[in-house]
Amino acid sequence: MTTPPRALTIAGSDSGGGAGLQADLRTFFACGVHGMTAITAVTVQNSLGVTGIHTIPADVVAAQIESVAGDIGVQAAKTGMLATAEIIDAVAGACDRVGIGRSGTVPFIVDPVSASMHGDPLLSDAAMRAMRGELFPRASLVTPNLDEVRLLTGITVRSQAEQRTAAKALFEFGPQWVLVKGGHLYGSPECLDLLYDGTDFHEFVGPRYDVKHTHGSGDTLASTIAAGLAKGLDMVAAVAAGKKVIQRSVLNAYPLGQGVGPVSPRWRLPDFDTFLLD
Repeated sequence: MTTPPRALTIAGSDSGGGAGLQADLRTFFACGVHGMTAITAVTVQNSLGVTGIHTIPADVVAAQIESVAGDIGVQAAKTGMLATAEIIDAVAGACDRVGIGRSGTVPFIVDPVSASMHGDPLLSDAAMRAMRGELFPRASLVTPNLDEVRLLTGITVRSQAEQRTAAKALFEFGPQWVLVKGGHLYGSPECLDLLYDGTDFHEFVGPRYDVKHTHGSGDTLASTIAAGLAKGLDMVAAVAAGKKVIQRSVLNAYPLGQGVGPVSPRWRLPDFDTFLLD
């Protein structure tokens, strides 16, 4: 058997299985990539929300990154919830030591998880400063939603023109590419994700679906892009693939519990029942 490309998620655990590293791992698998984890926090979470967070010691987070990179190897890495400034600093240092990010050869996606699905901040001011100052300059790509754009830049995006303004502001923090996601621009009849490299804009437009179950959509998009990069796609092609996968995953979202269910990349896999018929 040929070893598949390998991707690393540096993220928190969602006990409800809808988002976080659980969403990353199932997306990696659906995209044909072996997934590895560096767990940053354990959440007490279900479809109704988060009721508790237990952070992992920063040195343990760094050790997980160095352990898998030193033995198994990493072709792409992404972040999710990083919880504290200390963890962010530790992740930045570990990535430098193993060649992840712009100082190395491994593509590094920073999904700056800093707002809840209701727009509430999840990171302290110190952690936000560390995100901007430590991780963004190391990032191959950052993938904020519009609530995170507001927390990171102070810009409230109400139009597609303001998406461009926000992309330029985020680029000033140092990433190689910026993807400003338009899913939260609810007044628009379409969903525009805007990719920017400091010179050119690339628009990825899709329909806006009237669905309730969107938990883990940001994780799924970023993980698909990471999988594409791990497989050797360039950034524009990887984002294009991510856009297609997240659209289908939203359409295949399912109810779970009493709250918001997860998007699902399961449509990419054969149904298990077909194997029972062989």
